[in-house]
Amino acid sequence: MQSADYTGRYNTIRFTRQGGVLELALHTRGGEAKWGSSPTSLHAELGRAFLDIARDIETRVVIITGTGESFCTGMDPEERAPEPDLAQMWDRIHDEGLALLENLLAIPVPVIGAVNGPAYIHAEIAVLSDIVLAAAHAEFADLAHAPGHCVPGDGVHTVWPMLLGPNRGRYFLLTGQKLSARQALELGVVAEVLPAAALMPRARELAAQLARLPRRQLRHTRAVLVRHLRRRLREDLDFGLLSEALAMV
Repeated sequence: MQSADYTGRYNTIRFTRQGGVLELALHTRGGEAKWGSSPTSLHAELGRAFLDIARDIETRVVIITGTGESFCTGMDPEERAPEPDLAQMWDRIHDEGLALLENLLAIPVPVIGAVNGPAYIHAEIAVLSDIVLAAAHAEFADLAHAPGHCVPGDGVHTVWPMLLGPNRGRYFLLTGQKLSARQALELGVVAEVLPAAALMPRARELAAQLARLPRRQLRHTRAVLVRHLRRRLREDLDFGLLSEALAMV
């Protein structure tokens, strides 16, 4: 598969290619990204897009970023689930939730997360990258779960305690704590903090540096770097999503 085979399929992702580097900019109707639960929302499209990228023979490095001044900060009222009840909605949401993170980690080449601003909803998409860069005004939080009366079971329960340590991770998830870009750097969540105008040039510089490495090296390096993450999510993600659904019912 090549990028031309799939980049026109998605309403919430803007794709840009420069040689072997594929950039994904998340957006909602051309503006800053918002999270929804409909079959045409980011929740539905990202897992499918990550699977397409994993099959793309042209791509050597992936950059994931947002649009405008934020990565993703809120919910999209126009992208609501169309199903008549929670039981039917969760059949789909469960499958999308599995695909979202499993397919992200199935991408066989290095991924750079360029967090262009506050990431309050599904920030784990960015921080699961191999290299995480943040704009100076970025913040990290999980406001979609505990603060919204929802179990943090769609992968955040695994990702954040791994990144922050068990106690800090649980505190972060239970309280809705916001971490500044500088705090995230000090805690090891991000690798570099940059002025907003310098974020994408730095991401592209790193991507170009990596893209010059042999293809086989890139693919096998990515495989060993995400192996433990894939194993943990295989063990935890399904149970977490089911727990989230049970609490809502």
